[in-house]
Amino acid sequence: MINTDQLRFHLARGLPSPRLRATPANYPHREVKTIILCGRHPNPTMDYYFTARLMAPGMPPHHILDIDAPNFDNLDPNGAFVIVCRYASPSVLSWIESSAEQLAGLGLFLDDDISAVIASRESSLSYKASLLARGILPLFRLNGRLDIIWASTPSLAQSLRYASARILPPAPPKHLWDVLKEDGMTERDPKRILMGYHASGIHIQEHFFLQPIIQDVLTLRPDVRFEVFTDKKTEHLWREMDRVQIRRQLPWKAYLDESAARRIDIMLVPLSPSHINNCRAPTKRVDVARLGAAGIFSVSEAYGDQDESGEIRIAYNADVWRETILLLVDDPCRRSNAAAATRTLVEQMSQEAEAGLRFW
Repeated sequence: MINTDQLRFHLARGLPSPRLRATPANYPHREVKTIILCGRHPNPTMDYYFTARLMAPGMPPHHILDIDAPNFDNLDPNGAFVIVCRYASPSVLSWIESSAEQLAGLGLFLDDDISAVIASRESSLSYKASLLARGILPLFRLNGRLDIIWASTPSLAQSLRYASARILPPAPPKHLWDVLKEDGMTERDPKRILMGYHASGIHIQEHFFLQPIIQDVLTLRPDVRFEVFTDKKTEHLWREMDRVQIRRQLPWKAYLDESAARRIDIMLVPLSPSHINNCRAPTKRVDVARLGAAGIFSVSEAYGDQDESGEIRIAYNADVWRETILLLVDDPCRRSNAAAATRTLVEQMSQEAEAGLRFW
């Protein structure tokens, strides 16, 4: 008998998947004169993966195109390589089709298994509808035209069954995480620890996992405060708890500005075992570094196993998380070392951008 999760998996596999064009072996690759990056802007995906790469030495000029722009009259398709970053609109698709003979090429970048997110029980109906309209239905017009498909992780590339996707890991620009936090920091009481969990609305399982752990920590450590991003599905878990600040997700630019100007002592990055989480890239590491925090990460495909880096990665086990959080709360030196380890790893991620983008 097929259970609900199996039905959701089969539903996801039944949705369209990206496919490359059937390119003859002697297909002439045109010179790339400009790059046009299409997506919803501003957004974290562009900053995590493209901002620094587009500025790398030797890269052609680029243009950022918001897919909701009223018109594309200022775009010159001659020699342009168009990158669809996750999403496309009907107007963008029509412009691509009408300009096809002039374009140098067409690529698609994905950093989520969009079909699996649509099928997930955790995504809202409105989010499912948006993903279907912007991420899945455009494939009917993009497939057969795509020269390159990029995926953010090997697991995601493997899930794109017909794509022959190349791996494009996150490579954030240095200004996205290497920020000074001296102003106002001296006024903070060093004995009052602020922890945070900043996640999107499709991490419901992680909220249920963390809530009893945080309740115990707050009971045992009266000087600890906790900040959590929630939506209507998970707010009730935190509403009656003392020293817990409930917040809604911010637009990307507002979140960047705020997190660059403040510090959080400990950031929690749990990942429940799931196909969607297995496809994730370690982008939350960048936010942890920007906040100057000591991060606690799940052992996972995204963040890896325990190693010699000094970054804290632990099993998805409530007792282990509770114990690790308490150790960090009590030990400022341990927090400092963990924060430094994550910053070192993020700096290595940033170095990936120096090679720019390779099209052929």
